[in-house]
Amino acid sequence: MLIRRPPDIAPSEITPPDLYRRRRAFLRSAGLIAAAVGTGVVLPASRVRAAAQKLPNTRSGTFSTTEDRTPYEDVTTYNNFYEFGTDKDEPAQNARSLKTRPWTVAIEGEVRKARTIGIEELLRLAPLEERVYRLRCVEGWSMVVPWVGYSLRELIRRVEPTGNAKYVEFVTVADRRQMPGLAYPVLEWPYAEGLRLDEAMHPLSLMCVGLYGEVLPNQNGAPVRVVIPWKYGFKSGKSIVKIRFTQTQPRTAWNRAQPREYGFYSNVNPEVDHPRWSQAKERRIGEFRKRPTLMFNGYAEQVASLYAGMDLKKNF
Repeated sequence: MLIRRPPDIAPSEITPPDLYRRRRAFLRSAGLIAAAVGTGVVLPASRVRAAAQKLPNTRSGTFSTTEDRTPYEDVTTYNNFYEFGTDKDEPAQNARSLKTRPWTVAIEGEVRKARTIGIEELLRLAPLEERVYRLRCVEGWSMVVPWVGYSLRELIRRVEPTGNAKYVEFVTVADRRQMPGLAYPVLEWPYAEGLRLDEAMHPLSLMCVGLYGEVLPNQNGAPVRVVIPWKYGFKSGKSIVKIRFTQTQPRTAWNRAQPREYGFYSNVNPEVDHPRWSQAKERRIGEFRKRPTLMFNGYAEQVASLYAGMDLKKNF
């Protein structure tokens, strides 16, 4: 049977194949669960949602959007984390091998108090807040995620950057025994990202240790990551093992791989297209029609002053 596409549906409105396949898989899982309930068979909890540790004493944070949150199941099974695979469903399958305890983060470079800090101390460094941020990925999809953490500047202040510190680099763990994606030269490993120091010090920049009131799942960047909500998602480095303060702009993973396509700043900007697709619209996970992309991902009132006088098409 020949099925014709109606002429009024633009190519940009068609559901991407990976999202379509993922929804098919979800429907199959839902049918399996329903069948189990009908027959009295109880599936293991891990088949429905993996057990996670709660983060106690988490307070409501500032800057949270009131938009509907993306369901936990979508947030934790539709991910970009190339160290565990390039397909969106592979990180959730492959990241279970990542051991997140013990875990330390080395802080070095242009700081007066260089140190190595353990994850337990990081968790206690400042009161934990839940901040509901939009997440916009460069491919055109978006989510609304209730992250848990505290402003990155709380950590930065404690290590006392010197007057030479102009940038902050974040380096992800690279362990071939635990990360099957490292066997493929998709990027130059380890994954590295960076910010200008004033961007890192902005109160919106989040040192993140959890989501949905629980510790970060491995596929979402456990045990510690950053979340920079006005930038495209790849700027928010995951599973961080090193934070380096530098005088010169660090070379970041995607900018090294494709400098024409991925600029250092990578602010969400509907007026600056990726060379291969428009950034004017986005598709929220769970929706089929697109919505307009907001300047700075909707955080222009808070962060536009960081880029006053800059040509955002040149400094993309």
